[in-house]
Amino acid sequence: MKTTPILPAFVSVLALALLALAGCRDQAAPTPSAPQTVTGLAVAQAVATTMPSTVKAVGTIRAAESAAVSAQISGRVLAVLVHAGDTVRAGQPLARIDSTLATSDLARMQANVAAARQAVAAAQSQADLAASTLRRYDLLRERKSVSPQEYDEVSRRAQAAQAGLQAAQAQLAAAQAAAASAATVAGYAVVTAPFSGVVTARMADPGTLAAPGVPLVMLDQSGPLQLQVSVDESQITAVHLGQSFDATLDGQPRTVPARVVEIVPAADPASHSFLVKLALPPSSSLRSGVYGSIAIPVGQRNAVMIPAAAIVHRGSLATVWALDANGLATLRYITLGEASAQTTGAQVEALSGVAPGESLVLNPADRDLAGARIETANTQAAASSAAASPATASPAAEVRQ
Repeated sequence: MKTTPILPAFVSVLALALLALAGCRDQAAPTPSAPQTVTGLAVAQAVATTMPSTVKAVGTIRAAESAAVSAQISGRVLAVLVHAGDTVRAGQPLARIDSTLATSDLARMQANVAAARQAVAAAQSQADLAASTLRRYDLLRERKSVSPQEYDEVSRRAQAAQAGLQAAQAQLAAAQAAAASAATVAGYAVVTAPFSGVVTARMADPGTLAAPGVPLVMLDQSGPLQLQVSVDESQITAVHLGQSFDATLDGQPRTVPARVVEIVPAADPASHSFLVKLALPPSSSLRSGVYGSIAIPVGQRNAVMIPAAAIVHRGSLATVWALDANGLATLRYITLGEASAQTTGAQVEALSGVAPGESLVLNPADRDLAGARIETANTQAAASSAAASPATASPAAEVRQ
């Protein structure tokens, strides 16, 4: 029986496998692709500088004078004659209060005045009669026709009548004063505007029980408004009367000039802050109750300024494309300074994410420059100069190639 040789076949297969591995080892390893080159973009550097250090003081726009108008008597509200937003003049009726009780008191006081006038008239008549009788007795006494006792009695009656007249006149004056007071109270049934202005809130409706001190209408005086801000006690020394600020107000596209007109001398014991009032220029676009703020300078601080054109906003985040030492672009997330103090012309303050001297790509729009080599006008000029005068290759380099 003839046997098939297995060992030579196995050796042949192993030799073929070794040759295949050797061939794979001789193949050149793949070289990494060169970074993408982007041209046509400008680059600017982040700059270190100093700028004023400020502290923000926030507050609200209010009228120079405002009033919570309330009733001066108790009673049901019969009518509210104005609405929020209405312009009113001084003395204009704002609401009417039920004055039934006050009217009754006035009628009673007026009746007392009428009775007092009658009493004065009667006392005047008695005093006139007593005075006339006394004059006749004076003539009779000169003729010695009356006794001293009779004369004394007539004289005393005249004095009593005069005293009665004076008492009646005093009662009349008291009754008139009471009637005037009742008339004033009855007049409180009509609530009027203390000054010309704008109704900012209507706080009562017909049927509401009015009482002294309970506001019915909120009224702001007409005229320029004020920004009233709270300043911490540690910064109040940096604020003085007549000082000017650029106020940032909600709803206004740009800052508004404001001037300090009053500094309340006493601090709020709860917040340890002072109320500062700043006059605002007349403007139909300003509204009472709007939020506002000012930046109070308190010294100098170091800052990093970057071109506003380098900023790319991604939602609520701000980013820039920064270049490394090889000119490759990297995306950086940065923090910008406050809008009220960050901008100086075309420069914007960067609080973090950028160091002074770093190069930033300008106007990158929505391009994805990650890892790309940015060639500016300067780098392109350097490349052209190198191409015009190429260096001589060494023999070793030629051998390697």
